[in-house]
Amino acid sequence: MNYQAAIFDMDGLLLDTERVCMQIFKEACEVQNLPFLEQVYLSIIGRNAAGIEVIFRKAYGNDLDRLHKEWRARYDAIVKYQAIPVKDGVVELLEWLKSQGIPIAVATSTAKEVAMKKLELAGLSRYIDSLTTGCEVMNGKPDPEIYLLAANRLNVDPLKCLAFEDSNNGVRSAVAANMVTYQIPDLVEPCEEVRTFGHAIVTSLHEALSELKRGKTSEA
Repeated sequence: MNYQAAIFDMDGLLLDTERVCMQIFKEACEVQNLPFLEQVYLSIIGRNAAGIEVIFRKAYGNDLDRLHKEWRARYDAIVKYQAIPVKDGVVELLEWLKSQGIPIAVATSTAKEVAMKKLELAGLSRYIDSLTTGCEVMNGKPDPEIYLLAANRLNVDPLKCLAFEDSNNGVRSAVAANMVTYQIPDLVEPCEEVRTFGHAIVTSLHEALSELKRGKTSEA
């Protein structure tokens, strides 16, 4: 393998967070007597706080303030104190990358304090050499800035990086950063535009690991 680093998204990729988060948002909508706009919600997956604000403000207007307060209180009560389940194949892939001497980074749209707590509670922080979060960049996913910053912090050329994502916005970000990208879809299937990128789309991190062990890449 010629790769010098592996960079992972977190929610929906390392951790089975997206279903938890969506259910909490749905509950918050019910408590606040507001509609649960599923397609609007799915469109925010992979974006940072600023990007989410723009989309939700357009959909919910002034009601967003009380909705967001309700959602945040319920979300923090879970993710800051309870371990989110780890996605299938995560530990095996991280262990293998470590055995190959490949540094591992996380590039997540989640705020730094929350991301650190999630990784710690899930028992994954010991694998992570560097953490880059959405609050540290001007332009969140789908812009490539977060992936470029993560590579820079590892002092690795983006072209020599593997990227692992679940969302379309995340894939756009990683591909725009010129990284060899694996997509493992979670709540949202790859859209037609994203499918034209030519990156690897696999069903699990187990499958990604098998391909890496065989020396396959999306460039093959």
